[in-house]
Amino acid sequence: MPELPEVEVVRLGLVDHVVGRTIRDVRVLHDRAVRRHAGGADDFAARLRGRRVVGAHRRGKFLWMSLDDGSAVLSHLGMSGQMLLRSDAVEPKHLRIAFDLDDGNRLLFVDQRTFGGLLVTEVEESIPLEVLHIARDPLDPLFDDAGFIARLCRKDTGIKRALLDQTLISGVGNIYADEALWRSSLHYARSARGLRRAETEALLSNVRNVMTEALEQRGTSFDALYVDVNGQSGYFSRSLDAYGREGEPCRRCGASIVREPFMNRSSFRCPKCQPKPRNGRW
Repeated sequence: MPELPEVEVVRLGLVDHVVGRTIRDVRVLHDRAVRRHAGGADDFAARLRGRRVVGAHRRGKFLWMSLDDGSAVLSHLGMSGQMLLRSDAVEPKHLRIAFDLDDGNRLLFVDQRTFGGLLVTEVEESIPLEVLHIARDPLDPLFDDAGFIARLCRKDTGIKRALLDQTLISGVGNIYADEALWRSSLHYARSARGLRRAETEALLSNVRNVMTEALEQRGTSFDALYVDVNGQSGYFSRSLDAYGREGEPCRRCGASIVREPFMNRSSFRCPKCQPKPRNGRW
């Protein structure tokens, strides 16, 4: 699933190519893509025709375009959602929604697995109502470091579970959690409550640093699903230290990276640099 850097790359593309444009027409080709829009496909399209896009924003993994009437088009890319800008008439496979813009370009929502979706919604203090419960992300200038550390240290759960809690810190997914934990030499099952303050500060710094580095390389792309609005892949996958490197040597100590089941997905760690908690707590 796209995480903060990948979603931010898409947002920047929308700022460059879609903000300021008027939506001339909307076609919904698959009802599942607007299943979260209460009025259905026809109402979704009707509310957007003639509206001008005045901004593109993100919180964590949520992305939205603000409109000139005060509403917003909120999207979550899910596992395979893409926002693609096209100037031709070619309709890619798995096209779900097409927006015709007043400059002749089209913004296409393509989603192979149909886990993502869009809806038109109202906003409160510039934030869509559906996103109000989502915490700020670590790249947000208003992110509260001290508040995050205090809440983290009260969490009676493993540290990786805490990092994936979008009400605590947003935008962190499986890839960047594993990378930040590797940089911090922390096992994913270490109790968040048991971390020392210096460990929590270093962990937050590593979360922020790995996301910044990934953003500079336009995100992590393992296949054609994670691309920017021009269809180009990011290349941070070449810089990963833990995620996806099962059996490869740890770049710090040389031990083989291991892959272990975690919350219906996988965790990657160095067994030497990131040993299991001594109390056996998982």
